Amino acid sequence: MTTYVALLRGINLGANNRLPMARLREMLTAMDASGVRTLLQSGNAVFEHAGTDPDALAAVLTARLADEAGLTVPCVVRELADLERVVRDNPFADTDFNPAQLVVVFLSGAPDTARLNDIDPDRFAPDEFRVGEREIYVHCPTGLARSKLPIALSDKRLGVIATARNWNTVTKLALMTDN
Repeated sequence: MTTYVALLRGINLGANNRLPMARLREMLTAMDASGVRTLLQSGNAVFEHAGTDPDALAAVLTARLADEAGLTVPCVVRELADLERVVRDNPFADTDFNPAQLVVVFLSGAPDTARLNDIDPDRFAPDEFRVGEREIYVHCPTGLARSKLPIALSDKRLGVIATARNWNTVTKLALMTDN
């Protein structure tokens, strides 16, 4: 069994896309997942599954959310090893960063280089971003609420599914996967 992390975009934000986490756990269990646990109310789940293709799991979960809950919600599923790498490879780890000012944008695939090159980093200073394998680290030293950078790194702009998590959530998810 492989440990996976499912990240649903836009769940339980205000009155939109309401989904109780108990229902998400039920859906994952119905997909033959085991040890399903959730974090917060924003669509974060950790589970074990015999499948070997996280993208296929994301597609099945996306379809179930549409069919069973009437929600059009993109999902990104990653293996535990990917999440551990994201934490380990934090390009801001050697700086005196405030975890509340760092988000990781998880992508369904590698971002298109040409689309990334169209984003002028100077336009967003002092905010900055670093591209990983299938994630983008976004540091906003003046606060995430004021920054336009996360919007510039949306899935519409990048051409892949994108969902962001703050650094505290990323590290908590990594700890949840410890068996």
